[in-house]
Amino acid sequence: MTKREQELRQSVSDLKDEAKALMEDGKHEEAQAKLKEAKAAKTDLDNFLALQVDFENLSVPEPQNKAAKLPKQTKEEKPEYKALFFKALRGQSLSSDELDVMDQYKARITAGNGEDGGYIIPEDIQTKINTLRQTSDDLRQYVQVVPVSTNKGARTLERRADHTPFAPLSEYGDPNAMQEIASPKFDRLTYAIEDYAGFLPVPNTVLEDTDQALEEYLIQWIGKKSKATDNYLILQQIETLTKKDLVDYKGIKTTLNVTLDPSFSAEATIYTNQDGFNYLDQLEDANGRPLLQIDPQSATSKLLFGRRVVVLSNKTIATEEGKAPFIIGLLNEAIILWDRKQMSLDMTKEGGQAWRTNTTEFRAIQREDVTKWDAEAVVYGQIDISTTPDVIPEG
Repeated sequence: MTKREQELRQSVSDLKDEAKALMEDGKHEEAQAKLKEAKAAKTDLDNFLALQVDFENLSVPEPQNKAAKLPKQTKEEKPEYKALFFKALRGQSLSSDELDVMDQYKARITAGNGEDGGYIIPEDIQTKINTLRQTSDDLRQYVQVVPVSTNKGARTLERRADHTPFAPLSEYGDPNAMQEIASPKFDRLTYAIEDYAGFLPVPNTVLEDTDQALEEYLIQWIGKKSKATDNYLILQQIETLTKKDLVDYKGIKTTLNVTLDPSFSAEATIYTNQDGFNYLDQLEDANGRPLLQIDPQSATSKLLFGRRVVVLSNKTIATEEGKAPFIIGLLNEAIILWDRKQMSLDMTKEGGQAWRTNTTEFRAIQREDVTKWDAEAVVYGQIDISTTPDVIPEG
């Protein structure tokens, strides 16, 4: 390495250290100016390396394997090596024979050693926040959402009862006599709003220095927490339903035909997870035709016995001891989400401990309650999917 090259490298290193020190002291503007000087010095160094043509002062590093000695460089070999060095420096591709020559003489252009070329090779570092794709089920869309204006309340429901016909007056002899009929019975369904909340402190220096839309990203991330809260509360109510062993696919048909009231069965949806859908997707009749049919209104949806099948992630609702869930009916008649206030998101730099810690605090609050409305609107069935489905007889 020449003296000039050493000076240029030292200048770049010193300027970077000064910029780093200024940044740590909170002198951002001075640090930015010093960083510009470092970049200019780095440009001078790159130009010097690109234009340097004198190889007489360059030394070939000693190979790690002392037993493998370098062949003696003759005057005839040096020009060839010199030409290949510049060809590589310009980014041109080398043939296999040329690469052999470069390896033979241990060319100093290497990415592994900073001073031998690594300093001029940029690292592939991205600050963009990349998110991994994953299923994020939103159970809120399947239940009934009722906005409310108070933190607690109740609804009155007519109790189901078998109705008998009126008795004819002629049975009593006296035309003025009539039979007393049973009065209706009512139930009271109550709700109580609960507050669900959380906060996230973020250093102001991170928000100020990042080149990404971090604030927007964090708002979306907190939104996922809100969805997870809804799902958790809804699943808690679903899990209170009595689970019924359907045995196999025939149990689904029996549920639709007999267990559910026809008013529910006609518009019923079949909710299952990935395991349950895989079970249904393998069912075929004696002629090899799949039991699941494409929904003519949606090419990506399937129908089973004319009812829509909704597939949830196994992470949302898991298979228990080899039994996949099949929730059959109308969830919007079975479950109610009482929404006092949709999630509110606030930010502050002064409140709480934000001012003392130089942070911005993101605070999210949502107020809601989830209760059952009509437990007879759905059936929570399970099927052991560890066995191969039977062939469905034709007809």
